[in-house]
Amino acid sequence: MRSFRRLTISTLIAVYVLILVGGIVRSSGSGMGCPDWPKCFGSWVPPASYDELPDNYKEIYATYRHKKNERFAHYLTSLGMDETANAILNDPSIRIENDFNPVKTWIEYVNRVVGVIIGFLIFAVFVFSFRFWKTSRRFTLIAGAAFFLVGFQGWIGSFVVSTNLTPWTITVHMFLALVIVALLVWLVHETDFGTEITSSIGFWWLLACIAVLLVQILLGTQLREAIDRVAGALPRGSWIESIGRPFMLHRSFSWIVVILHVGLIVKLHKTRASKSFALALIVLILGTLLTGLGMAYFGVPPVLQPIHLLLATATFGMQFLFLLKLNRKEEMVTSIES
Repeated sequence: MRSFRRLTISTLIAVYVLILVGGIVRSSGSGMGCPDWPKCFGSWVPPASYDELPDNYKEIYATYRHKKNERFAHYLTSLGMDETANAILNDPSIRIENDFNPVKTWIEYVNRVVGVIIGFLIFAVFVFSFRFWKTSRRFTLIAGAAFFLVGFQGWIGSFVVSTNLTPWTITVHMFLALVIVALLVWLVHETDFGTEITSSIGFWWLLACIAVLLVQILLGTQLREAIDRVAGALPRGSWIESIGRPFMLHRSFSWIVVILHVGLIVKLHKTRASKSFALALIVLILGTLLTGLGMAYFGVPPVLQPIHLLLATATFGMQFLFLLKLNRKEEMVTSIES
């Protein structure tokens, strides 16, 4: 069990590393550094210079991506999403191929390599979980769900590339990552039998904090999509002021997030067994807030975006872990009373 727990924790850390690397990809504009998937410019090792590409590489990969988008549109149509499918097929901007940039190509390539490593790690967790099939079958079921979602995440990632970073596909990609985090956190929690949490904060207060954080993350993805629309036409320093409503929503909603979490941290601090969680939340929330302010008032520095994203997702993981521990404590109390 200890070995399985260590492997699961290592995999969870690796997922957070991938989230950080994904943030670097976004902040550096490297999302289309490789125009195809899973290969990069038709090779498992990307080219290092323009000379290694054919003269008509833009036409080649634009055609390749359009054919893939036709298949994706067919899937969307079968789900009743005709309008979205037509938008993907008829939006001329989706077929625009970016100029080759070796730095951006290798940033995206590293992102993919890390993703493959995580795929192997989660597969290892899934295989290892079969040792507990007779005693704790839920381990295998949750590990299997995580492995399936990683594969689905890779499949969605291929369409993120083929649709030239269509905004809503990036949002789906982000929230799938949070689901994978939640499944791994659950496994970490279930394999830890030495920690009990005693708290009077209440299940619903903590659940409200998780809910508003997820809404804030969603608003953050909408803000990023708005930035993407103006990034190519305006200097970085004027992005925020040119966006308007998405930024105002994200900034205003942050007050709700802060107020609820301040109340949560105060309640946790009063409970001796929960002080470590309170300290972790203080660091994560404060870091998320400061990096968000830094992006708002200093022209969206590229270095802050991946850190901001990492801190927000780490906050979610910490909250979900505490929710599970709190729920276990309440289940134990209910069992004793009955």
